[in-house]
Amino acid sequence: MTDTILVTGANGNLGSATLAGLRARDSAATGGSRTPGEGMRHLDFDDRASLELTGVSTLVLISAGYAEDDQVVRRHTAVLDAAARDGVRHVVYTSLAGAGDHLGFALAHRATERLLRAGSLPWTILRNGLYAELFGSLLTWTDDGLESAFGEGALAAVAREDLAEATAIVAADPAQHRGRVYEFVGTPITAQQVADRLGVPHRTVGLGEYRRRLLEETPGLLPFQPPMLASIATAVRHGFLDGTAPDLTDLLGRPLRDPLATAAAAASAARPEPSA
Repeated sequence: MTDTILVTGANGNLGSATLAGLRARDSAATGGSRTPGEGMRHLDFDDRASLELTGVSTLVLISAGYAEDDQVVRRHTAVLDAAARDGVRHVVYTSLAGAGDHLGFALAHRATERLLRAGSLPWTILRNGLYAELFGSLLTWTDDGLESAFGEGALAAVAREDLAEATAIVAADPAQHRGRVYEFVGTPITAQQVADRLGVPHRTVGLGEYRRRLLEETPGLLPFQPPMLASIATAVRHGFLDGTAPDLTDLLGRPLRDPLATAAAAASAARPEPSA
């Protein structure tokens, strides 16, 4: 029987890039999603009846975030239960960098790691640093430049494409990575460096002002998101997310994509059009 690799969240940015990376390696890979595309499986983590994993040898569990911790942990528990029931032989989980324990969304990741360690399935944990794309997108444009609550703090940011490529490498040969916990972080960059790359000034705002803006001036945020975003700002500002590790470059066998260029591109893409 052909070993099948299934990537959850395959319509998301990390999941779709991971699936593409596996297919580029001629791996027998498919995707799963609540809204599946052609050739994908329908997987809804909130509907246990949809969690059919028969025939899957390796499950790439892309974290099902964007919800309160209890809901995320419940989703991950459901899919891990299905994996054990249906004979999955290895789980690759995309977690959060170890330095991210101060972040408001760390608990669901650590709870899922605990489930994996206590379970019967072989596993590999990929502790991903924060995306360079996210860092750039969290900078706010003003009339004359950029603002952020990051202060002079740095983030060991990593391009999403590098994380996807590394995930595909691990999932394509999971036995080589059984029981490993990798720290996938990049090169420290600051908001000022992003502003310099774009040729604009950067101004720091206080954490209280940033929180007020999230609560009062940012439409569309779900209740859990303002504290999550504020935790990123304070962790960067106070130097908790600037540590580096060699795991990602060692696994990829090449230098990482430039996180500063990636962050600057994301910030530039978010720049509002000039008023007519």
